[in-house]
Amino acid sequence: MKPFSPTDGKAIPITVVTQGGLKKWRAARSANETKWLTVNKFTGTPGQMCLIPGADGGLSRVVLGISAPLEIWDTADLARNLPDGLYRFNGVRGKEAENRAALGWALGSYRFDAYRKHMALKTSLRWPKGCDRAHVTRAMEATFLVRDLINPPADDMGPSELERAARTLAQQHGAAFRTLRGEQLLARNFPTIYAVGRASDDAPRLLDMTWGRPRDPKVTLVGKGVCFDTGGLDIKPAAGMKLMKKDMGGAAHVLGVAALLMAAKVRVRLRVLIPAVENSISGNAIRPMDVITARSGKTIEIGHTDAEGRVILADALFEAAREKPLLIIDFATLTGAARVALGTELPALFSNDDRLAECILRTGIKEQDPLWRLPLWPAYRRLIAGKTADITNAPDSGFGGAITAALFLQEFVEPSTSWAHIDLMAWNAVARPGRPEGGEAMGVRAVYAAIIDYILAQ
Repeated sequence: MKPFSPTDGKAIPITVVTQGGLKKWRAARSANETKWLTVNKFTGTPGQMCLIPGADGGLSRVVLGISAPLEIWDTADLARNLPDGLYRFNGVRGKEAENRAALGWALGSYRFDAYRKHMALKTSLRWPKGCDRAHVTRAMEATFLVRDLINPPADDMGPSELERAARTLAQQHGAAFRTLRGEQLLARNFPTIYAVGRASDDAPRLLDMTWGRPRDPKVTLVGKGVCFDTGGLDIKPAAGMKLMKKDMGGAAHVLGVAALLMAAKVRVRLRVLIPAVENSISGNAIRPMDVITARSGKTIEIGHTDAEGRVILADALFEAAREKPLLIIDFATLTGAARVALGTELPALFSNDDRLAECILRTGIKEQDPLWRLPLWPAYRRLIAGKTADITNAPDSGFGGAITAALFLQEFVEPSTSWAHIDLMAWNAVARPGRPEGGEAMGVRAVYAAIIDYILAQ
């Protein structure tokens, strides 16, 4: 069963009530219903639900506590926890609230069960009358795309499979798509991508998608596509390597944003660049203190082979900047330092353009898809100076690691180009309403909305 019903059949009402409005709402209920709410300790806490039986013993209605105003996650536990049946919201007022309620329901319906017994969804929601169905559907599908790309094991989502997924998305929307693989990267001067990925049997590659009319504003998305990260010769410990199938989360995110932009037919000239590699161990793997000459001509000293993400992004960002787009936005599961600073649930945002940063932060709040800005602190630029090359990928000090990683990336972006870098977890470490443990879209809705707002403000 799909999250939403295509018909308007008889549905069980889900009546929403805030904590502040609960007393007044209860006063209008029957004595039996009021007693039932008391027995079940219903307080109207956002997300709390109470099932109200009818005279025949069946389910008469659901009462749901919500925030004021309603938040997406208030409704996100319903689809997988209510008894089988068709439902409708009662008391959700306004298009924005209806969109949030419907999206919360939809996101909560997700389950990744490609490798276990399929648990079919047994509930369905009747679309709220004022809801923007197309908008909610696009947001749901983009989120599910990101999750479905991150969750599979690396054996089923290596560079080849990531290329296939990106190509499929391009075909769905009539986008142009090309790939540089293996030694083609050297022939076309993408040496950092080749160097990091050459030790894997699944050849490194650069995925390049373009969509839209050439005369429309140019927006380029760059996503880190490390499909598995052993750490290289500076090998990770077991605990650190366990979740490294998610190290292509940045690639999944730019495909999610691209899916939203293309499905909504936003007037942009979109380009998506994904350096897709595995950071593997072999006789030809990059070594500590190797020096790689990047596409830009800058030389990079490999201070640590486990700081490979920024190395492959160097050539992709330089290529992105070559076209002088209006915007470059990159997503990357780049540093543990960002997680230490902000935790696993809040992506770090860096930008060389205050207006762009403010736009992303503003839409993050509006879309309930938040990010938090950290500084491109210029005084720390000295920390990425190399000893035998122009720059190092791993400063001797680990302090400010998210900042020094962002400063490294900034070396490959033209100062005149508006650029944002998003350092994120791309994974729910624990399950929360609508956000099951596993791969997660973080900042996708915010960045999609910010691109539209930023372009409109030009």
